[in-house]
Amino acid sequence: MATFKKVIRFLLIFASVIFIICITSMYLIQEKLIFAGSTLAQDYEYTFEPPFEELNFTAKDGARINALYFTVPSPEGAIVYFHGNAGDLSRWGTIAAYFTQFNYNVLIIDYRTYGKSTGALNEQKMLEDTQLPYNFLLQNFKEEDIVVYGRSLGTSFASYLTSKNNPRKLILETPFYNMLDVTKRRFPMLPFADRLLKYRMENNEFVKEVTCPIVIYHGTNDDIVPLASGLLLKDEIPADQLTFYTIQDATHHNIGSFAEYQNTIVASLRK
Repeated sequence: MATFKKVIRFLLIFASVIFIICITSMYLIQEKLIFAGSTLAQDYEYTFEPPFEELNFTAKDGARINALYFTVPSPEGAIVYFHGNAGDLSRWGTIAAYFTQFNYNVLIIDYRTYGKSTGALNEQKMLEDTQLPYNFLLQNFKEEDIVVYGRSLGTSFASYLTSKNNPRKLILETPFYNMLDVTKRRFPMLPFADRLLKYRMENNEFVKEVTCPIVIYHGTNDDIVPLASGLLLKDEIPADQLTFYTIQDATHHNIGSFAEYQNTIVASLRK
């Protein structure tokens, strides 16, 4: 009996240690899971087919926010684009430049620690950084001619920025309710997720302060941000303010290749 009790005690201690290690590891690596950016040398030269200009904005704390500004001869408006959680502008520049074919200038930034951008990861500071490219566009465009576009992780930055301003439209591609919701869906067995999570990215709160029309695109086969999370966000937006496109069979990464997206995106951009 004594031996049995020792075995049970050992197993409980072992399980407790493993549990603590798992929880600690998840807490420590969450930034790498959320912000999977890659870096670029400061002398890296971007190459894209459409005309563009490389810009750098300076944040309040001195962080440098690297950006690309794609231009067309006589734009009918401008888009500020917030990209997903992986890569950097060497990749995302091509994706953002797609919208120039619709006669829009497009401005896209790299987040702190991404590409050539500097500064430490910090949710509030990163949210505040979004105002920098918007202010730049305001030098040449009226708010009614600016569209804010967010994709995946970028939907939280786009929603926050729009909640503080009054652009023409807010377009969200594969948005999530908030980061806690995504975490619970991706890691359902993770205990204390609400206490462990350092980044909240509360789209559900930001959209409540948005006054302009909102357009959402979400795929039925999205296994990164499930459609259910996007539908939860939908419920936070007045029906007369929202256009929600459910793209059948689309995943997290290929919505733009579907006819429903291609056939509606121009109307989504315009008044």
